[in-house]
Amino acid sequence: MIKMVLKFVVMVIVFAQILAPIADAAEGRAVSFTILPTLVRSACIQTHYDTMVVGLRDPLWEKGGGACGRRYRVRCIGATYHFDRPCTGRTVDVTVVDFCREPCNGDLNLSRDAFRVIADTDAGNIRVDYTQ
Repeated sequence: MIKMVLKFVVMVIVFAQILAPIADAAEGRAVSFTILPTLVRSACIQTHYDTMVVGLRDPLWEKGGGACGRRYRVRCIGATYHFDRPCTGRTVDVTVVDFCREPCNGDLNLSRDAFRVIADTDAGNIRVDYTQ
């Protein structure tokens, strides 16, 4: 009896850990951009990044570069416009390296490499959920 109760408690804890990030996810739109292997000019004062990066639009951006270096896990949840099956079903982890200046067509401006992980690049603009 005690073993059954312990198994149940462990299962509840495991499911809570799996579902917690989903419950905390915010929704928005994402677009892609092409970057150079090293970013020379960005709002974050760093000179080298991998290609899994993102620029943020207000209000995610914090004045003075407070969002620089922050990491997000992003998942495609559907097309913004009419596009059949844009999502790959995968997630991608990205690092904030820039501020997405107007006209910014999404809340998250993903590098093309990061966008390609979660969606068909021909979709252009997608709906996403993301967690920090």
